[in-house]
Amino acid sequence: MPDLIIRKIISSREEIYHEGGPVVDTPLLRGSIMAIIQNPFAGKYEPEIQGFMEDLKPLGLEMAQRLLDMLGGPDKIEGYGKGSLVGEGGELEHGALWHAPGGYAMRQLLGTANAIVPSSKKVGGVGARLDVPITHVNAAYVRSHFDSMEVGCNDAPRANELAFALVMTTGPRVHSRSGGLEAWDIKGEDGLR
Repeated sequence: MPDLIIRKIISSREEIYHEGGPVVDTPLLRGSIMAIIQNPFAGKYEPEIQGFMEDLKPLGLEMAQRLLDMLGGPDKIEGYGKGSLVGEGGELEHGALWHAPGGYAMRQLLGTANAIVPSSKKVGGVGARLDVPITHVNAAYVRSHFDSMEVGCNDAPRANELAFALVMTTGPRVHSRSGGLEAWDIKGEDGLR
């Protein structure tokens, strides 16, 4: 498969103390990391692309570890998600190559994550933004952890690039009060409840 060529890696960390209600003692942390890489398939249709997923696995592990370090380690993480932005010379399917390398990397480093990692992807021009969905790491139906984080870069993705993102959070939305399954009621049997 083609070489993995990284142009840049961007990371961001938010500390959320309130959303109009009382200030919390411990802020919710939300973090993202995004790698801008060359798209080896840009500008042409390539029928066999699955092998590139193997090449992306070390990148997924490196990004997940850096994100975990930024947010305080695996025992602090309660939510996660992933996403892909594909430059105009590529196709949506190139963004789908991030599903396994990004998702499995986070689940492997977290150790106890049972829920599927939610994801989004789109084709966009330079400066495109992507809302990456977030759910609880052990039970996708925990409503308090339904969230999203916007990612993007002012000079990416260029037509021949891919932007792969991972996001994690340390807890529910600040002031969550919409009901539904609560984190302390997780059974952990199927990654849903």
